[in-house]
Amino acid sequence: MASDLPDKLFFKIGDVAQIVGVQTHVLRYWESEFAALKPMKTRGSHRVYKRRDVELAMLIKRLVHDEGFTISGARKKLRELGRDRVKSESDPEAVREVGAKADLLAIRRSLVDVLDMLDGLRKPSNKSAHGESTATVTAAVSSSVPMQRTPRET
Repeated sequence: MASDLPDKLFFKIGDVAQIVGVQTHVLRYWESEFAALKPMKTRGSHRVYKRRDVELAMLIKRLVHDEGFTISGARKKLRELGRDRVKSESDPEAVREVGAKADLLAIRRSLVDVLDMLDGLRKPSNKSAHGESTATVTAAVSSSVPMQRTPRET
């Protein structure tokens, strides 16, 4: 379910690392070891991954981390499977994992937004310079109470 990925054509390396569940340096290392994992680079040399690159990284992670393949073993396995590039329909498990991770990240972002909104509601709007709340109290004073006027300070 690659369509569950955020609605973007390209992903930054940090986004891909979060979705796949590895550090960014691991992705950069995989790029040097797996010829199929070649993200585009911007003029500023920033890596830009396509959806199929994210799916391929997910497959590599599964082979190396979950199934215990070495890097060369995973490379050989990809070659045997004829998967020099993972397409959406070619590895349903990788696609499902990418979609699930993307869903969880979207839920997390939504929860952070809700928490920020709730924090904004909790904060009092009348704050003095020292962070204390201030309020204006008005009361009716009975006419039978004598009032003294104090001279104003100049």
